[in-house]
Amino acid sequence: MNGVLLIDKPSGPTSHDVVARIRNIAKERSVGHTGTLDPMATGLLPLVMGKATRLAPYFSGSDKTYVAEVRFGFETSTDDAQGVALGDPSNSIPNEVAVQAALTQFSGSYEQVPPQVSAKRVDGKKSYDLVRKDKGVELKPVPVTVSSLSVRECLGATVRFEVTASAGFYVRALARDLGRALGCGGHLAALRRTKSGTFDIAQAIKFEDAERLGPGVEAHLISAADALSHFPAVTANMAGFKRATHGNSLAPHHLAGQFVPVSIAGQKVRILAEDGSLIALADSRGGELHPTVVLAER
Repeated sequence: MNGVLLIDKPSGPTSHDVVARIRNIAKERSVGHTGTLDPMATGLLPLVMGKATRLAPYFSGSDKTYVAEVRFGFETSTDDAQGVALGDPSNSIPNEVAVQAALTQFSGSYEQVPPQVSAKRVDGKKSYDLVRKDKGVELKPVPVTVSSLSVRECLGATVRFEVTASAGFYVRALARDLGRALGCGGHLAALRRTKSGTFDIAQAIKFEDAERLGPGVEAHLISAADALSHFPAVTANMAGFKRATHGNSLAPHHLAGQFVPVSIAGQKVRILAEDGSLIALADSRGGELHPTVVLAER
């Protein structure tokens, strides 16, 4: 099985649990994910399978979109509903006008301090492991970018909003920081990922359906060529196919049709076989294509 499988993850299992289960039921040894979802979170979890696991870095760095619920009144030890409440509950619950005003400071690019219970590393060790051992953790802020942030609903002590942000952004941290900005404390009550790069939750198969299908999940795979359709593409002729599978550069006469324009120099280029399958990803340099990731067999 070679391609991308979009799973609609339920609340409860970790991303690793989903990967392990799909690996087992699909009878495919090589399975990985392209961006962790917390156990509490639901929604889009893209899995790369077979040779497509080599393409994981080209999916994991993409923007993600979430629908989140924040509950005001107190912080928790994990910045979400699974943690222990910290401090005394606040009786001051902000109205929608105050929430809208506070959210403006979290749009655009800024530095965000990750949750202490996270996979961020401190001196080579994961932060959540240190927290479990009651060792103090001081995480450094990291640059993040929020390209879209809008309130969907305010109902009592809960606000629901949609956010699109760069890879590495923690919605739990946003919930914590929003509560602090409003002076009432807050934590993430629910989270659902709806988009990851070009993938949408509407394309996903429910986890329980994937388990029922077993090896039949192959019918739901997105091909590597289609999964990277945002990259420009060329089609190799027979000579080009042979060169690409050996990792050798391709000149214009190794391609069927027009050569890649100079204007896309620096971008990854898909080298396709005549049947449309992905042979390799390549860099465009000096008038030639230089394969960097090869999927097709020699």
